[in-house]
Amino acid sequence: MFKKMSLRVLSLFVVSSFIVLNAGTIKIGAIVSATGPASFLGDPELKTLQHYIKKINASGGVNGDKLKLIAYDTGASPKKTVTFVKRLINQDKVVAIIGPSTTGETMAIIKFVQRAKIPMISMAGAVAIIKPVKKYVFKIVATDRMACQKVMQDLNKRGLKNLALISGSGGFGKSMRKQCKDVAPSYGINIVADETYGKKDSDMTTQLLKIKNNLKVQAVLNPGFGQGPAIVTKNYRQLKIAQPLYESHGVASKKYIEIAGKAANGVRVVAPPVVVADKLDNSVANKQVALEYKNEFEKTFHTQVASFGGHAYDALYAIVYAIKSTGSTNPQKIRDGIENLRNFEGVDGIVNMSKTDHLGLDTKTGMIMLEIKNGDWTIVK
Repeated sequence: MFKKMSLRVLSLFVVSSFIVLNAGTIKIGAIVSATGPASFLGDPELKTLQHYIKKINASGGVNGDKLKLIAYDTGASPKKTVTFVKRLINQDKVVAIIGPSTTGETMAIIKFVQRAKIPMISMAGAVAIIKPVKKYVFKIVATDRMACQKVMQDLNKRGLKNLALISGSGGFGKSMRKQCKDVAPSYGINIVADETYGKKDSDMTTQLLKIKNNLKVQAVLNPGFGQGPAIVTKNYRQLKIAQPLYESHGVASKKYIEIAGKAANGVRVVAPPVVVADKLDNSVANKQVALEYKNEFEKTFHTQVASFGGHAYDALYAIVYAIKSTGSTNPQKIRDGIENLRNFEGVDGIVNMSKTDHLGLDTKTGMIMLEIKNGDWTIVK
């Protein structure tokens, strides 16, 4: 069992026994959606990786060796993702991979990292990525199933039992829709309406009118990411639907509030704690780590923090910690080190991996419920 350790300490590690590649270069691969429809995910992820690797190298690198980030921008294309993962494995010879940003891209390349025996830490949301467990595949981001559970818990607190779903048709939306329908009965929640929308849809009033006219509906949940949820939110207000609206962690960014505008006020969002790190109670175990990341990201990039960059931060330092704990950069050893993370203080929560759990987060530390008021996040007590 590993001693509990803060991420802010990890950058000070002197790591021994690295495989030296190309005269003192340690290669870490990254696959991100820095442009295109999922750029709000990949852009802060890439910026985070570039910033912290540069910072580590400026302070002397790792055991005198320089880290080299080899990152590819997929534009959220699973086809490009397959091409890039093959390149990272066969040409770039990386020791570990961070990413991809989205569920569809991640699912498209699992077989390749499994076959190559290269550890990968995905930054996507679907529980299907790590259940069932795949030997070389990890996630350090709260799952869609956990988001569903958090919403159900909040509905119970509010005495609401009948829920409508309006879900995106992408990999994440499909997966979270399935997970919510699966966990609802255990919380006494009835799914009384079930609508979907396409990736290119620019108006969801037809689906929302069906929900509005369903007299059983007491609350609405929108599993999705990108511009879709912002459109749903605007249409929701235009139709004057009175029931509470919930959004997933797929919109845990001020970008969602900017796009949705005043329509976002009153919406409840499941999110990692980093987006409100400065508002967390001091009893929250990972508050200091989350706050330091939030402050540095905002100071460096002059924009408000999004939860997605925190995923990259945690993945990077989980790999560094795995190398330190095993004393090796052999991909198999790194895999073993990640699987044995214990009490790991991440931006996204406290991580405890195991052979049967390649996520290691729970709803207590990995997710909180927020409500948007006056264009800003507030914590729901």
